[in-house]
Amino acid sequence: MIDKNFIFLSGHHRSGTSLLHEILSEHPQISGFSQTGVPENEGQHLQTVFEPAKKYGGPGKYIYNESSHMTEDHPLATEQAAQTILEEWERYYDTKCEYYIEKSPPNLVRTRFFQKCFPNSKFVVILRHPLAVGYATQKWSKTSIKSLIEHTLIGYEVFMRDMEYLNNVYVVRYEDFVENPQDEIEKVYEFLGLNSWPIQHNVRTDVNEKYFTMWQKNRKNFFKKCLFHIDDKLEKRANKIGYSLINYRGSLPSSVFGAHNKAIKSDA
Repeated sequence: MIDKNFIFLSGHHRSGTSLLHEILSEHPQISGFSQTGVPENEGQHLQTVFEPAKKYGGPGKYIYNESSHMTEDHPLATEQAAQTILEEWERYYDTKCEYYIEKSPPNLVRTRFFQKCFPNSKFVVILRHPLAVGYATQKWSKTSIKSLIEHTLIGYEVFMRDMEYLNNVYVVRYEDFVENPQDEIEKVYEFLGLNSWPIQHNVRTDVNEKYFTMWQKNRKNFFKKCLFHIDDKLEKRANKIGYSLINYRGSLPSSVFGAHNKAIKSDA
């Protein structure tokens, strides 16, 4: 449909998408949104074609509504819709740049829709530990950690199924990125076919720890532990995306994401 080169940055709320968007937008060949007046400069709020996440319940809830999932078969996956989205977004971009980047958490379950609308799209997806995502999102969702972890896992599972249909996708883990930000961003630039560019941001490495501490306290509380039992099935679901809810401070391989172009393959 529309042949503009888009980078769609995807990931759950509070998973590092804003940080990654700011860093990538500093590259001279990438134009991103800034000073738009909408929350986190997210493209979902700057167009009138499809509904934003808040329509389906907002952070920590929207994926439970199956209507939030959009594929190439969606009624809005049309040339007219793609043209409208481009026109509404392009007023905020530097049209001289090779790439336009767009960051909105619901992109996680809309990759196939955007690929249909913009066939030259490349997708950069950032994952973060479900415990960190859950606790960090709770202040907005006001729902239980059990519900938030389930929401996080479902979102990643939807993406994993959709990933098989994508032509250009790169997966990076938040934990790998904050540990070695420049090395990890170089891999992203290689995937995009761009020259390297130095990171200007101060990237903290210890943010997950406060959420792990909160989880540890909950697990020591008998009543909370009874309300949320980590069974083998739940642990295996987390393992499939490279995380553990039991040995949560450890790291598992994420080689399950053998994407079509490149994907991170982290050693345990």
